[in-house]
Amino acid sequence: MATESSALPDTGANADVSKFSLPWFAVGLALVLSLAWTTRFLEKNLPTWFDWVWLKSVEYPVYAIALGLVGSGIIGLLGIREKVASAFRTEFFIKTGLVLLGASIHLHMIAKAGSRGVLQALILVCAVFFFTWWLAGKLKIGATLRALLASSVAICGVSAAIAAAGAVRASREQIAYTATLVILFALPSIFILPWIAKTLALTQAVAGAWIGGNIDTTAAVAAAGAIVGEEALQIAAIVKAAQNVMMGVVAVALTLYFALHVEKRGTQSTSNVGKDLWARFPKFVIGFIVASVVATLYVQSGGASAGIQAANTLRAYFLILAFVSIGLEFRITKLLAEGWRPVVAFGTATVFNLAVALVIASILFADFEA
Repeated sequence: MATESSALPDTGANADVSKFSLPWFAVGLALVLSLAWTTRFLEKNLPTWFDWVWLKSVEYPVYAIALGLVGSGIIGLLGIREKVASAFRTEFFIKTGLVLLGASIHLHMIAKAGSRGVLQALILVCAVFFFTWWLAGKLKIGATLRALLASSVAICGVSAAIAAAGAVRASREQIAYTATLVILFALPSIFILPWIAKTLALTQAVAGAWIGGNIDTTAAVAAAGAIVGEEALQIAAIVKAAQNVMMGVVAVALTLYFALHVEKRGTQSTSNVGKDLWARFPKFVIGFIVASVVATLYVQSGGASAGIQAANTLRAYFLILAFVSIGLEFRITKLLAEGWRPVVAFGTATVFNLAVALVIASILFADFEA
């Protein structure tokens, strides 16, 4: 029976002990940390060095994966990849980062938009997820990559893809591939969606709900919402937060589906099925939910925002380390076989998301007043 560790196979914690060498581990760790520091440095300074508007909304996954890919090429040329790979603790970095992500999902923020934001999130996530799943199936994309594509475009981009990866046992290459698609489609949306909102004369509330339900990265949502206006920015952030909560629900559903259907485990006894589901369930989702509840209670009790900000900063660093490690371990040859189909599926699902979200936002937020 497979265990959870086979999801996102960890070349660090789960590596063959006989291959572990403390000096080479130190070299690999130094490489990961230096690339992570460079990522943060570029994220903060490139927008000020170059007067390019789009750079202001580029998030750390872009720099981290790109630097990781460069590092992968260098250690490959030097012939030391296997020696330093024990330091690429991708699974640990990802899970810790996503648990800390829960601290930024405050349930009281979602309540500000009342049933409207929650209802939009439920309808939109379900509609887009199942449409993407259906379309990817028609294009004969494998079930694992289908799950990542559907989760990322329907919920919250890279974070949702990572949560889904734990449930369906996706490879790092598939995560990196999905993350690249998310970033490529999110960047132009920052400027296209506010322009469409202005052309259609959408209200601030409708435009914000539409943007929050479409763009798959938090920074890009904030950038696009700010272009429209302050009210649009607030509504976009709330709607995105409501969708982020769905990440745990989808992870549970995918765990059940893959264990009982895709991997044909329906013939097992009830007790064995229960053990198998628990073994493969991405347990960091529980930590994500607990962190969200604790952060919500902390804020409601009048706790200082500095604590939440510290958790968010720590989260960013762990996810940067994870994306750097993904880049370092990335093997493009494993993805060339995927061809054009995932791009078509993701792009078509994005257009579908735009249309459905506009209809839902126009109905639910037509008379909304902050």
